[in-house]
Amino acid sequence: MADTVVLKTEKREGRGGHRAEKVRKQGKVPGVLYGHKQAAESISATLDDLMAVIKSGARVVDIQTSAGQEKAQLIEVQYDHLGKDVLHFDLKRVSADERIHVAVRIDLKGIAPGVTAGGRLDQPLHSLHLECPAISVPDSIRVNIGELQIGQAIHVKELTLPEGVKALDDADLVVVHVLEAAKAAPEPGEAAATEGSEPEVIRKAKAEGEEEEKK
Repeated sequence: MADTVVLKTEKREGRGGHRAEKVRKQGKVPGVLYGHKQAAESISATLDDLMAVIKSGARVVDIQTSAGQEKAQLIEVQYDHLGKDVLHFDLKRVSADERIHVAVRIDLKGIAPGVTAGGRLDQPLHSLHLECPAISVPDSIRVNIGELQIGQAIHVKELTLPEGVKALDDADLVVVHVLEAAKAAPEPGEAAATEGSEPEVIRKAKAEGEEEEKK
């Protein structure tokens, strides 16, 4: 499990695009804090602090406000159309004993024998939707592929999850499998030559028959 990450926030006055742009010019990112049947609050955090949280991969953070400290789940981070600059973030209040829904990445560990034997590794599922305690969100779900042979697969129902963690995805979904390597298609010229040519034995028989006729 990830260590507790702290995000310092400030209360922000007013809403709207103009006020949000003013906050960004100060090196901060506008955000909103909501949940637990409390009124939504307009907040902000420095870009550096928010980026540190994003890079940590933390899903739940301890936020510091002027009123104290509480836990919140990072629900969404909005970027500009180039996916470069952070424009806004959403936080949802959670309690320590609350169960939340999160998406966690899947990490493959080991080398599949099927790949060594010439197969092709394919991973249809790269993240897993989980229900887990707010204070126990896994950094990732590790999947050992060290025994995976050609034609074999690992499904969601076969994953080993931490205690108290439940997968929400379909149990029969394939997480990773090893497929047979695709056979290389013949070059167009090769195919035509092969189809238009006769076996050596037939050509030789024809040649001998022609010689007999000439005699």
